[in-house]
Amino acid sequence: MNTKELGKKGEKAVVKYLKKNKYEVIYTNYSTIKGEIDIIAEKGRIIAFVEVKTRTEGQMLNPSLSVDKKKQHRIFCAATHYINKFKIKKQPRYDIAEVIVDYKGKTTINYLPKAFEQEGNDYAVF
Repeated sequence: MNTKELGKKGEKAVVKYLKKNKYEVIYTNYSTIKGEIDIIAEKGRIIAFVEVKTRTEGQMLNPSLSVDKKKQHRIFCAATHYINKFKIKKQPRYDIAEVIVDYKGKTTINYLPKAFEQEGNDYAVF
């Protein structure tokens, strides 16, 4: 399985996980010129912007460690664009879903709500 296929498998697994946990999946692969969000989902008063990181079993680093400040900033920019465009009034939350795919193709999800927060100077203006 190549990297793109692995990523798609992870995103599908997370969509299924979110639906099972009573989230309404609003968007997948929301893209702007400033950044991209893998999944946008709502639950109650929360709108979750979910970054999915998929890895194969046996890799040394946790997938969430690849979501550095630069990546977070791109997510914030795309989220701000989405919030402004659709006039969203819900509380934004930034989550990471770590997906591990074993050698048989089975997925395990470690869902990290509030994985990171938007700092005052990270707001994007559109």
